[in-house]
This record gives sequence, C-alpha cells and structure tokens, in this order.
Amino acid sequence: MKRLQLWVYLVSLIVSIHLSACSDRAISSNSSTQPQQTPLPRVNLDPDNVVIGQTVYVPIYSHIYHFNSQGHRMNLSATLSIRNTDFKHSLILTSVRYYGTEGQLLRQDVQRPVVLKPMASTSFFVAADDTSGGAGANFIVEWAAETPISTPVIEAVMINSSAGQGVSFLSPGRVIKQYSKNN
Repeated sequence: MKRLQLWVYLVSLIVSIHLSACSDRAISSNSSTQPQQTPLPRVNLDPDNVVIGQTVYVPIYSHIYHFNSQGHRMNLSATLSIRNTDFKHSLILTSVRYYGTEGQLLRQDVQRPVVLKPMASTSFFVAADDTSGGAGANFIVEWAAETPISTPVIEAVMINSSAGQGVSFLSPGRVIKQYSKNN
C-alpha cells in the first residue's frame, strides 16, 4: 500500500511540475538545453534596499549508476524549479548558475536581477543528453527581496522514462548562505 501511495504521489508531482513548467517563465540561455521561454522582467537592485536573501545549493544528477557497476549509467533530465511562495511581494533572482562535478561553471542562466512576482514560478532545464554536469552537478541560486517575504521553494526533479521504466526523484535546495538586515 505504501508503494502505491508513493507511486501516486510521484506521478502527481511529475505531472504538476510538467504543467507548471509549461507555463513558467525563465531567462533564456545560449545553451541548447534551455527551452525557449518568455524572459522574466529585469529590475535594478539597490543593495542598500535588500532586507533578506539567500544563496541556495541544489544538487543535480545528469546521470545515475545502476546495477552492480559504474558502467551501467542512466541519463536523467533535470528541471530546476524556483517558486515564490509569498502572496503579496515579489522576489528578485540575482543569479542562477549551473556547475559541473569538478566545480566548473557550465552556464549562467540569470546574469542580471529579474523579478519573480508573488506566487509565480520559473524553471530551468537540463536535457538528458547533456551530461556535461556529471553525477555531481549543481545549481547555485541567489535571490533577494526588498521587503520581508516567505521563503521560496527551490528544488529540482530528475527524470528518465525509457524502455517501459521510469525513474524520478526530487532534490531539495539547501541554504548555504543567508542574509537578513535584522542579523
């Protein structure tokens, strides 16, 4: 029974993320792995006006190993999802960077501050055939706000469905740096 409940949850989550990604807006990248989406509006950010912000590390897996050796590899697509959970106030994405296993910067999806409106979300995609990040890839997301807001949800979903089988899992973001004017 628990397996069935988990399966139903994962399927509903994947459908939800897929539907959300279809309507999300993101900054387009020069990378061929980034789907074309309507850019988020740019904004000028005065650092003196920032009252809260975070740097968030999100693990990404371009592939995972299966069976008994590292020779059996399954490529995964990854969708980074950033969701503003505040009903009234916007958040400002200041940077979204994708790094490989060795720590090399592979791409920068947000290079100038952009606005994510209240209750809005955006996503960034890494295709299954883009294995440049390796098994230890990650996104670093930096955001700020000029008024206190609720903490955004920043996570990634990895998926592969081939040969009649499917694998999917979530990778939650982890705050590695926090800024608050009250501190």
